[in-house]
Amino acid sequence: MMGLEELFTSENAILEQSREIAAREGLDAETCRAALLTLSAHYQRLMRESYRLISRSDRAERELTLLNEQLRQLALRLEYEATHDPLTGVYNRSAIINQIGSALHRDEAALILLDIDHFKAINDQYGHPTGDAVISELIKRIENSVPHTGSVGRVGGEEFTIVLPGASVGQAAVVAGYIHASLNASVLNALPDRLVTVSLGVSWGARSSSFDILYAQADAALYEAKRAGRNRVHYACQLAS
Repeated sequence: MMGLEELFTSENAILEQSREIAAREGLDAETCRAALLTLSAHYQRLMRESYRLISRSDRAERELTLLNEQLRQLALRLEYEATHDPLTGVYNRSAIINQIGSALHRDEAALILLDIDHFKAINDQYGHPTGDAVISELIKRIENSVPHTGSVGRVGGEEFTIVLPGASVGQAAVVAGYIHASLNASVLNALPDRLVTVSLGVSWGARSSSFDILYAQADAALYEAKRAGRNRVHYACQLAS
C-alpha cells in the first residue's frame, strides 16, 4: 500500500529544495525569489487539489444522505404494502390479526366483524370495477365511525374486521351502531340506485384472552346476523357499560 509520503513525492522534493536554499548563506535575491515562486506555485496547486477533494467529499456525503433517505422511504413503502390492503388502504388480514393479538396482550379488546350484504349480486349486476368502488367508499364511511384508537382490516373479499383496544362491549356496540346507521342513512356515490348495507358481529375479550376464541365468537355473531336477515348487529356477549 502506498504511504502518505509517496503520495506527495513532488511536494516533498520542493520542500527539501527550499530548506537547502534557506540554509545557504549569502544567497542573492533572484535565487530566493525563484525558490519562493516555486514553493508558492506548488502550494496553490495543493490548495486547488484540497478544494477539489473537499468538494468531492461534500458531494459524496450529500449523495449518501439522499440515498439513505431513498432507502428509508423504500423501506417504509415496502412495509406499508406488506401490511395494507391495496384497494382500501386498511390493514390486510395478517396485519389486522397482529393488531388484535397485540391489543389482547395489552388490555381488554372488542372485535367487530362485518360483511357486505349481497356483495356478489353487486359484482354480478354492476361489474367488479363498481364493486371495488363500493368497497372503497364503504370503508371510508366505516373509518369515520371508528375511533382513532381502533384499527380496520380486510380479511376477505367483502369481509372486514375492526379491533377496538381497551373498549367495553357497550363501547363496541356504539361503534357498531354508528356503522350500521351510517350505511342505512344514505346511498353510496359509487352505487346511487341502491342502498349498500352490512351485517355485523361483535365479541369482547378480557386481557390475555384467546384470539381464536374472540374471533370465533365474532364470526358466530356475524353468521347469526346474516341468518336473521342481514343488515343488523348481533352480539356474542351481553351488553355492558
